[in-house]
Amino acid sequence: MKTVHTIAEVREQVAAWRKAGERVALTPTMGNLHRGHLRLVEAGHAQAQRVVTSVFVNPLQFGLNEDFDRYPRTLDADAEQLVQAGCDLLFAPSVAEMYPHGREGFTVISVPRYAHILEGEFRPGHFDGVATVVNLLLNIVRPDVALFGEKDYQQLLVIRQMAADLHLPVDILGVPTEREVNGLALSSRNQYLSAEERKRASVLHQVLVQLAAELRAGARDFDPLCERGLSVLRDSGFRPQYLVVRRPDLQRADIADNEFRILLAAFLGNTRLIDNIPASA
Repeated sequence: MKTVHTIAEVREQVAAWRKAGERVALTPTMGNLHRGHLRLVEAGHAQAQRVVTSVFVNPLQFGLNEDFDRYPRTLDADAEQLVQAGCDLLFAPSVAEMYPHGREGFTVISVPRYAHILEGEFRPGHFDGVATVVNLLLNIVRPDVALFGEKDYQQLLVIRQMAADLHLPVDILGVPTEREVNGLALSSRNQYLSAEERKRASVLHQVLVQLAAELRAGARDFDPLCERGLSVLRDSGFRPQYLVVRRPDLQRADIADNEFRILLAAFLGNTRLIDNIPASA
């Protein structure tokens, strides 16, 4: 695996692969890699001969009082894992490389369809930062396909919509969420949890699974269903922000629907966790 830090180096390498007739996949990450990220690399190899993984902690997607400064940066360990996963190119740019003219007044991409609901309500501006940096990466690498984990389901929809609206010649693919044995969705932020909190965090997945089972059984009283789940979370020591049943496109669910996406966000101690699962009747 080759590691590069500049846009020019990425474009030179990708151009060589293109000349050889090889397809290219991109897996954007913020580093501090875990099994879920490596699954993206594996999925990328199922779609293309070459896989580029970016590691960039993007300041634009962190809000005021969020964890940008303390977000774990583990590039050497990340590189070792990517070698084992078969990644072909690691792109690890600096903030100055990505935003050479500074962030003040920088062109920002917004996806209004998804930017202000659910995660967008609690993290204003977050998805503008996501859409902007992913657009940059897609333009830098110019992959045939880009892969994103479904753990960040709303983010996946934001990126798909952005790529479609801007006519970007790339397929955006979602990869199912990787989980710990107790059901907790893998996340770099899980390391903020204490050992006791990590065990208790399994309640998140349990609540989602229970709600999905009730939907499969025909329940359609969405608000009472979610309120019961919220009560379970509160009783387990969480501070929930939302638990909702939506259509797969995140529009409000209707009693006639048979396909759903259940999403939640909650604090456990000082750590904010999100998760979601699909459900069908």
